[in-house]
Amino acid sequence: MTKYIVRRLLGIIPTLLVIITLSFFIVRVAPGGPFDTEKALPEVVKRNIEAKYHLDEPLVMQYGRYMFDVLRGDLGPSFRYKDWDVNFYIFQSLPNSIILGVIAISIAILFGITSGMLAAVKQNTWVDYLSMALAVVGISVPLFVIGPVLQYIFAMQLQWVPTSGWFTAGDSWKTIILPAITLAFADFATIARLTRSSMLDTLRSDYIRTAKAKGMRTSLIIFKHAMKGSMLPVVSYLGPAFAGIITGSVVVETVFRIPGLGKFFVQSSFNRDYTLIVGVVIVYSVILVFMNFIVDIIYSMLDPRITYK
Repeated sequence: MTKYIVRRLLGIIPTLLVIITLSFFIVRVAPGGPFDTEKALPEVVKRNIEAKYHLDEPLVMQYGRYMFDVLRGDLGPSFRYKDWDVNFYIFQSLPNSIILGVIAISIAILFGITSGMLAAVKQNTWVDYLSMALAVVGISVPLFVIGPVLQYIFAMQLQWVPTSGWFTAGDSWKTIILPAITLAFADFATIARLTRSSMLDTLRSDYIRTAKAKGMRTSLIIFKHAMKGSMLPVVSYLGPAFAGIITGSVVVETVFRIPGLGKFFVQSSFNRDYTLIVGVVIVYSVILVFMNFIVDIIYSMLDPRITYK
């Protein structure tokens, strides 16, 4: 296991290098630039700005300079936000996205596994039908519809929670509730369906029938034996889901006015802010790669048949 962990950690390095390289060149060769505006800049002014940011150099030289800075932990200056560099804007907004993502994925795991287990144990009853109906809604309805609907019902009509804002900006902690539930909805639906399907297969396996034949309590069978085996599909889903719930929070952050990383990613795309775009992609890629790595480790803990040599 130790050798496998070391190999995987070393394997992350070339993966990230490939991602950074592709992102750098794709962004640079795309039409437009960070200094293209509706009113064209004078040629002399544009050349001076490009020389300041080394954009007048050959693309390969720019790539070498950028990679050297990235290896030192410097993601470069922002071409549109003049006050601070890319590191500042990313690490100021990333904690808000992570907080929202962690709360949302926790809600999705808790209610998704619970409803999936109940649906499997109470198969073809109203509990099963209700759980799967909610799952279908979560998968079918997009977040930009769920968010405003929850705002209308719980914020505007019932006035239980604020319509928007974020607690780190001085607003109430209740501002977390609606965006977290909105963001968790799709993952809750997928986890519930995965849990139900996997639990049904596990409950029909030979060792579960043997446990029932020995007179073991149903609750003990479910929580001690069936649950552990049925969690493998859910665990394999959680790695990309956690990264996706952070990267995919752009819509939710916009609807609920959350100062997260998604806002800068969208604005940098419109502004053609090269360094900010690639910087956000690097952060998202690191999260995704490490979450997949953690999932592989947890996999071997849940299923003793899986070994890494």
